[in-house]
Amino acid sequence: MKKKKKRNSKTKFQNLSQSVLNVLKQEPNKDFNYKQICAKLSITDASTRNQVIKRLHQLKAKAQIEETGRGKFKIIKAIDYYTGTIDISTRGTGYVITEELQEDIMIPRRSLGQALNGDQVEVYVYHRRRGQQPEGEITKVIERKKTEFVGTIQVHEKFAFVNVTDPKIQTDFFIPGREINGAKDGQVVLVEFVEWNDKQDSPNGKVKAVLGEPGEHNTEIHAILAQYGLPYEFPTTVEEYADQLDKTITDKEISKRRDMRESLTYTIDPADAKDFDDALSFEKLENGHYEIGIHIADVSHYVKEGTPLDDEAYERATSVYLVDRVVPMLPEVLSNGVCSLNPHEDKLCFSAVFEMDDSGKVYKQWFGRTIIHSDQRFAYEEAQHIIETGKGEIPADISLTQKDTTADPAIVEATLTLDSIAKKMRNERMVQGALSFDKTEVKFNLNDNSEPVGVYFKTSKDANKLIEEFMLLANRKVAAFIGKRDPKHTFVYRIHDEPNDEKLGALAKIVTRFGHKLDLRDRKHVTQSLNKLLSDVKGNKEQNMVDTLAIRTMSKAEYSTQNIGHYGLAFDYYSHFTSPIRRYPDVMVHRLLQHYLDKGKSVSEELYEEKCHHSTNMEILATKAERDSIKYMQVKFMKDHEDEQFLGVISGVTDWGIYVEIISNKCEGMIRLGDLDDDSYEFVEEEFAVIGRKTKNAYRLGDEVYVKVKNADLVKKHLDFWMIGSKEAVEN
Repeated sequence: MKKKKKRNSKTKFQNLSQSVLNVLKQEPNKDFNYKQICAKLSITDASTRNQVIKRLHQLKAKAQIEETGRGKFKIIKAIDYYTGTIDISTRGTGYVITEELQEDIMIPRRSLGQALNGDQVEVYVYHRRRGQQPEGEITKVIERKKTEFVGTIQVHEKFAFVNVTDPKIQTDFFIPGREINGAKDGQVVLVEFVEWNDKQDSPNGKVKAVLGEPGEHNTEIHAILAQYGLPYEFPTTVEEYADQLDKTITDKEISKRRDMRESLTYTIDPADAKDFDDALSFEKLENGHYEIGIHIADVSHYVKEGTPLDDEAYERATSVYLVDRVVPMLPEVLSNGVCSLNPHEDKLCFSAVFEMDDSGKVYKQWFGRTIIHSDQRFAYEEAQHIIETGKGEIPADISLTQKDTTADPAIVEATLTLDSIAKKMRNERMVQGALSFDKTEVKFNLNDNSEPVGVYFKTSKDANKLIEEFMLLANRKVAAFIGKRDPKHTFVYRIHDEPNDEKLGALAKIVTRFGHKLDLRDRKHVTQSLNKLLSDVKGNKEQNMVDTLAIRTMSKAEYSTQNIGHYGLAFDYYSHFTSPIRRYPDVMVHRLLQHYLDKGKSVSEELYEEKCHHSTNMEILATKAERDSIKYMQVKFMKDHEDEQFLGVISGVTDWGIYVEIISNKCEGMIRLGDLDDDSYEFVEEEFAVIGRKTKNAYRLGDEVYVKVKNADLVKKHLDFWMIGSKEAVEN
């Protein structure tokens, strides 16, 4: 318990100067001594109190605060200009997020100036009444977040305009005739920001690439990638470099490694996987324990720092998994070839090897480079069949060979033992306060033209969880090995902060509508009641909505050299070690681990923090692209089913419309309030409902309703529905 307290304190005061400033800003006309400030910040330990005294004198030296009397300090009222990042809503209102103020600064649409969503800006605050949100106007754009945008071009005789697809971009682009680049009217293009003169309503741009006709499959997929600045081809120099790599495994290289080719080793992956970056080995020991190896492709052996291959992998930072394709971090010759742990081939690995008992307790651990030989490749469905039946006979309908097959008895025994240990490790995690999110994944059956002909849901079964638990074990133990051995050594951690209290409170209010409760007394009760909530909603109409809302209460996991632990997994130490084919942070972890195993000195924290920040940002962009590709496929699927009616659940209620998620395929669309023609409806926020003024008919969050497609916009990836009626009204 003491460890967790210390960790939370570190998180809370990682910017102590800002915390001190915030106390003084809250009461700008009052002066405080260090004891009063510590009381406001709930600081009781002598070490941190001394730091507060030190920070006060530093802030005084910077002329941010003044000493009004001996040991008493007061904020110096600054001119009302601040810098921060602007977030523009789809309705055109901006909010500047700045560390200098506790509240965001609201920017009306008319005061956005030349700011675009995500830009770093200077803002003048002109409205700061007590109890009200500060308002302001943008006075300067300090730095553009992005300079390339996707949109549809309107070509005129001597110029053109590009209407940007992103609804958060509140302007179009003016394109001079010489910069149209052969684009035809109505095509989807990639436009580059050039300049924005003060006298112009729109910025000048130039067409950088023509992506194709709107609504066409390849156009829209390439538009998604272009919108987030994600590449879909490797530069020729990178491809050539990868092709020319020496891929032979020499006796000299083997001599440097632990040879584990005689250990029973196999992989378990999705049936359609093309790269295999992890394998498990299993061996019974004479003392009744097991030696279990988690073997990870040794990407860092082939991808050397400072090479074109490494530079490209770092820039990409992650593979991107769109519905119909993968945009890999590494060229195929590596990802699907030399680094993939294919069966019946010798492969170079970085391994975590543990001596464990039946309960999952670890007695010994070893980390280092190995050579392995995978005996068998299994699909999750095959491993699941072994777990469910306890036998090795695998029927043709789930076999990778599409024939009836029989698994090696030794692999059957290993799988059953590993499954048993994995379940005990998972239970132990839950006891320690881990959260159990098993959110349903939407998958599509695609025809030869990559068009969706069916929707299905992917759920995590025992075979998936078996692999997950042993990957978690390796990730956790690697991080703890470095973090505990020498906390001063710079390392790449995967961190996850505690959830936002306000969002938890909002979630607690919403779930009461469905008869559920959240206990927000302390961390232990929060995790227990969250897990109970997630378990209780399984199979219910509100499951996906509650799962989504619960995930939104969570902080975002990120990469950092500053370890604060992982809240969701309830680990004090955690990293990413197990997927270097598709994640660059794992490559960094492999390099650092080997460096420290070789007794190397600590590396630059500043350099690796920058790399962590870049990796986190690229992961966020990849996630957004993946979500957009799912939305696009959902809209495309619904466009082919416009004449059908669907049963859905009301997943959101606003003052402009009702959001409905269809139960059978998880597609979400909106019914505009103006399209409800049986009455005039108004939004009642406290009831999570819209209610008819005359009839008092209500549509509430979580209600089941029947809907029909009104409009399926492939370019905007947006669905509009017609309301048919409540489930009770339609079925009765």
